[in-house]
Amino acid sequence: MNLISKDFIHNIAPQLDLLNTLGGGIAQAVMRVDQQEKGIVVRVALPSVSPDNFHVLLNNNRLTVYADFRHTPEDELSAPLFSHQLKLTANLDASRVDAVFEGQELQVRIPFRDPAQQREITIKQR
Repeated sequence: MNLISKDFIHNIAPQLDLLNTLGGGIAQAVMRVDQQEKGIVVRVALPSVSPDNFHVLLNNNRLTVYADFRHTPEDELSAPLFSHQLKLTANLDASRVDAVFEGQELQVRIPFRDPAQQREITIKQR
């Protein structure tokens, strides 16, 4: 007598994989911010996580970088793996943020604002 069917195993496997992930079955994320000549680069390394699982959101000068785990892209069940928020300073150009996944690392590049765009405001006296 077969107590466990192949369909049961196929259906339960994603949930077991998710529980293993939540229980520490995945490597710890490493994040660092590097300042370069033209701007800053936020680097996130999360071994064994697909580039499709990373997300970058920009809202009101607040950059959120996060990754979640889904067994399949259509899967409604997900688990957060990493989340970090950064408040962008005034000298960074939020309109030109871009992100690239290179090697095993997500790189979010944020250039500095052009200093020529700054102007001093004349103070009027009355």
